[in-house]
Amino acid sequence: MSVTVEQVNEALKAIVDPNTQKDLVASREARNVRVEGGEVAVDVELGYPARSQIEPIRQQVVAALRALPGVSSVSANVYQKIVAHSVQRGVKTLPGVKNIIAVASGKGGVGKSTTAVNLALALAAEGASVGMLDADIYGPSQPTMLGITGRPESRDGKTLEPMEGHGIQASSIGFMIDLDTPMVWRGPMVTQALEQLLRDTNWRDLDYLVVDMPPGTGDIHLTLAQKIPVTGAIIVTTPQDIALIDARKGLKMFEKVGVPILGIVENMAIHVCSNCGHAEHIFGEGGGERMAKEYDIEYLGGLPLDIRIREQADSGKPTVVADPDSQVAATYRQIARRVAVKIAEKARDMSLKIPSIVVQNT
Repeated sequence: MSVTVEQVNEALKAIVDPNTQKDLVASREARNVRVEGGEVAVDVELGYPARSQIEPIRQQVVAALRALPGVSSVSANVYQKIVAHSVQRGVKTLPGVKNIIAVASGKGGVGKSTTAVNLALALAAEGASVGMLDADIYGPSQPTMLGITGRPESRDGKTLEPMEGHGIQASSIGFMIDLDTPMVWRGPMVTQALEQLLRDTNWRDLDYLVVDMPPGTGDIHLTLAQKIPVTGAIIVTTPQDIALIDARKGLKMFEKVGVPILGIVENMAIHVCSNCGHAEHIFGEGGGERMAKEYDIEYLGGLPLDIRIREQADSGKPTVVADPDSQVAATYRQIARRVAVKIAEKARDMSLKIPSIVVQNT
C-alpha cells in the first residue's frame, strides 16, 4: 500500500510553524509534494530569515511523514526565500532593497538606536542580507554602535559605497563628519541629506534595510513616510507614561500616512540588580503591552534595563554579536523573527513584475 499526496498534505497540516503560528499548508509554506511509491519529497519555503529554524522544522516534517503507513523514505528541502512586500501607495521601490523597516520612538532616550542595531544584527544572524540607514542627522549613533570608522568610498564621484560593520551595510551622516561636529541645519537641508543618504548609497541586494529614525514626528518622519517605500514601522518605548504619550504620536503619524505598524518593543521594562538579584520596574510596568492592546497591534517583546546592553553598544559590539548566547540576544532574535514573519504575511510587491506599456505611432 503506497501513500497518497492527500495523506502527505494531511500530515503537513498537523505541523505548525512556531514562528507563524500557522500550519505548513495553511501558510502555503509546504509546496511541491512528490510521491513515488513509498518515497516522499516536499519543499518548505519560509518567507523570513530562518537559519536557526530550518533544521528543527525539517526534522518535524521528516518525523511526521515517516510515520505515515507505506512511507519508506522522506526528503524535506526547507529553505528561506525573502521577497519584496507592498509599501505605501504612490511610492516607488528602492533599487537593491526589498523591504524597509523604520524604527521610531517619538521620544529620545528610550533606547531606539540600540534596539534598531540589535534587530538588524539579529536579522543578519538568521541569514538575511541587512542594511542600516542612520536617519538621525543631528545625532548619528550607528557608526559608534557598529564599530565603523573611516570615510565611505565613492567610485563614480556621485554615489557612496556603504560602510560595513559585523556584516551589516551601513550609511550615516556620521561617516562624513567628525563626532563633535554639530549639524546646524534647517529642516529642508536635513530631509535632503536623508534622501541622498538613502538613494545615493549603492545598497547591495538587501533583504531588509533598517532605518534608525530620529526622535519626534518632524520633517524627516514626513519625508520618510511620503517619499520612501516603507514596508512597516516598529515603535520603541519604555513603560513610562511620558514615553508612551510620545510613542502614541509616532504610531498615529505612521497610521495617517499609510505605513503599517509591525509592533511595539518595550525597552527598560525591568531592572534586575547585578548584586542582589532584586527585580524592579523602575519606569513602570506593562505600559507597552497596554498600548499594543489599545491600538490592536502586536507587542513584540520587552527588554531589560541592563548595563551590559549599553556597554556593548558603546563599545561597537552590540549584544547580538557580543553575547549571542545571552537571554537578551535571544529576545532580540525572537523580536526580529516576529517582525520578519509579519512582513512575510503582507502582500507581495508586484510593481517590478508589471511591464510598462509604451504606445508608439506605427
